[in-house]
Amino acid sequence: MRRKRLLWKLYPAYLAIILLSIATVGIYASTTLKKVYLHKTAKDLEARARLIEKEVAGSFTNENRALLDLLCKTLGRSASTRITLILPSGEVLGDSEEDPRRMDNHAHRPEVKKALAGQIGVSTRYSHTLRKEMMYVAIPVIKEGKIIGVVRTSIPVTEIDTALSIIYREIALGGVLMIILAAAVSLYISRRISQPLEEMKRGAKRFAEGDFTHRLLVPDSEELGGLAEALNQMAQQLDEKIRVTTEQRNELEAILSGMREGVLAIDTEERILMLNHAAGSLLGIDVSTAKGHTLQEMIRNADLQRFLGEVLTGQGPTEAEIVLHGTESRFLQVSGTVLSDSGGRKIGALVVLNDITKLRHLEDIRREFVANVSHELKTPITSVKGFVETLREGAIDDKENARKFLEIISKQADRLNAIIEDLLSLSRIEQEAEKGEIQLMEGDLRRILEAAILDCETRARERNIKVTLNCSDEVRVKANSRLLEQAVSNLLDNALKYSEPGGIVEVEVIKDENEVAIKVRDHGYGIPPGHLPRLFERFYRVDKARSRELGGTGLGLAIVKHIVQAHGGHVTVESTLHKGSTFTIHLPNPHKGLPSLPTM
Repeated sequence: MRRKRLLWKLYPAYLAIILLSIATVGIYASTTLKKVYLHKTAKDLEARARLIEKEVAGSFTNENRALLDLLCKTLGRSASTRITLILPSGEVLGDSEEDPRRMDNHAHRPEVKKALAGQIGVSTRYSHTLRKEMMYVAIPVIKEGKIIGVVRTSIPVTEIDTALSIIYREIALGGVLMIILAAAVSLYISRRISQPLEEMKRGAKRFAEGDFTHRLLVPDSEELGGLAEALNQMAQQLDEKIRVTTEQRNELEAILSGMREGVLAIDTEERILMLNHAAGSLLGIDVSTAKGHTLQEMIRNADLQRFLGEVLTGQGPTEAEIVLHGTESRFLQVSGTVLSDSGGRKIGALVVLNDITKLRHLEDIRREFVANVSHELKTPITSVKGFVETLREGAIDDKENARKFLEIISKQADRLNAIIEDLLSLSRIEQEAEKGEIQLMEGDLRRILEAAILDCETRARERNIKVTLNCSDEVRVKANSRLLEQAVSNLLDNALKYSEPGGIVEVEVIKDENEVAIKVRDHGYGIPPGHLPRLFERFYRVDKARSRELGGTGLGLAIVKHIVQAHGGHVTVESTLHKGSTFTIHLPNPHKGLPSLPTM
């Protein structure tokens, strides 16, 4: 239904009230005026009758009929009034309009009856003699205290109506003018009332559209002025509250977006209310389209569905671990709690998702490391213990076997010591790197490499292996010389172990604008491709039997990796079976936008 403007509700109401009031006043005024005019006419007729009474009182007898009739006609013409003289018997003595002899007896006329009774008779009725509506006033003619006749004066009512109609026209014209004026005034007043409201309506629309900076003009009336001020105050408060709410929402979104943990909110029907980008990434859900959909529509995972059911039916926090299966299994630690409104009514659940895949992987590495350490330590200990028991049981008396057994025990003790030393070294390197305690200074790389080659010279000579160095004297690196020398020594030691006697191990340095690469290349057995990704893990061996036979602890390459990482670099390996392997230490070029450091 179309709504009307307030103006067209107020204006017709005002106009109707004014029209009704003017019509009522007009009718009342016309009626009253008519009564007053008739009363005045009656009084005028009575005055004329009194004058005629004085003229005819001395001669009011049947013998003077002709004289009285002539007098009536003469006075009637001059006064424009019908004059009738009537005897107490009702017989007409004279009349200004008709022949009295042809007129009916008037004894029963209302006004005559009252006059014969000594009163003034007034009557308005139809005259059968003149055939028109007449107004009659009759008075008694009294002589010596006795009523000797009646003098009646009358005029046609049409004359009264004509005079009244002129007055009515003037009243009507005045009423029309008043209506026009009142209509204009009503329209003006209606506009004065409705215009501020229309302004408020337009302002309220701007408020609804979010423009809270707009302010309404305050009218001078108390009610509308109070309303405008209330609306302005409401707009200011809404602007402030919306601004605060927007800031809080933006802060919340920024916090949720920056969280590594996934946050998911659902209602009691498991429809998604909110989730951050981390949750979308963990669950594989498009954040922009997920809201309003049930979680089952977005992801199929029985463990997650079961967990959400437990959270929604429970009262307190709930925790669990679930696995998301895909191209790679992902382990999640989920914590959930019930969401309640201000009245304590349950409205849904909030779930926090933590990706613990890396922790699981680290835990697996820790377990494997503990198992490897236990195995690496247990093997020489078992050997030592076995030979000690053999010696205690009498083999010590056999000097040849005793010496052999003692050499084996010494060898296993050296192996234990090497394992422990490598473990301590690896732990120390990790701790110092984490604390930033490893001091790096710019120095001559060739000098470090020559020291590492010199450290391995005895083993190289024993296997008749030649170690060559290709490095410019101008190459400088930012390094801890002791640790870098240890890393290169470990790589050279591996190269010497797995090279054929009489072979060559090459050490080459390649420098570009970004990095300095130290390559240690052998021409030995090579490494199968499947072992390369795990080659730098602790205690990882390609050929465990051969490694132990050659005296390796399984920690050398892990130490190399951590030393290189402490220098801000990384280590890579390339290998071809039966052709050899190349280990490369990649260090940052110290002259790439960095100031020179003190020389070692």
